[in-house]
Amino acid sequence: MKIVCLVGSPREKGNSATIAKRFCDTAEKFGAEIRTFTLNELEFRGCQGCMACKTNLDRCVLEDDLTAVLEAVRETDVLVLATPVYFWDVTSQLKAFLDRTFSFLVPDFMTNPNRSRLAPGKKLVFIQVQGNPDESMFNDIFPKFDYFFKGYGFGETHLIRKCGVREQGEIKGHEDVMRLAESLAEKLCGR
Repeated sequence: MKIVCLVGSPREKGNSATIAKRFCDTAEKFGAEIRTFTLNELEFRGCQGCMACKTNLDRCVLEDDLTAVLEAVRETDVLVLATPVYFWDVTSQLKAFLDRTFSFLVPDFMTNPNRSRLAPGKKLVFIQVQGNPDESMFNDIFPKFDYFFKGYGFGETHLIRKCGVREQGEIKGHEDVMRLAESLAEKLCGR
């Protein structure tokens, strides 16, 4: 099984990155092949709206560090997206990646029942960490990405969410979410 993990946090050892690492370390113990990309370390631009991926190519025309990431997502079985909540949404690093996934849609995606160029049946693990302890706050983030990725043919989506974690490294004291990451990795790896 191939797993691609995209860390959207600008903090390499932030709370969302720590949960993602636990998930990936556990999956690796069960035989998964892991590729992790820390988006903040990559040089890339956002979608240019050029439509070349709909008229001239079947991929994004931009050649930058995100080219390898997009190709890895094409080939993966499980995509892990890890983000803290910044300004009521995912980080700008993750949003820029998401915009570039426009290239995964077929040219006639508005009318075609098979909208995606990706192989169907991929799985999504969405890791969301927020400082606000109120679970009703920001509970609208995952549903929109759940809908978004199901439109790309992802068959299964999972949310790992932790609220009320403010300081970097604080997640280590929250074993409940770490156990959740481990058990989901074990489940997805077929054990």
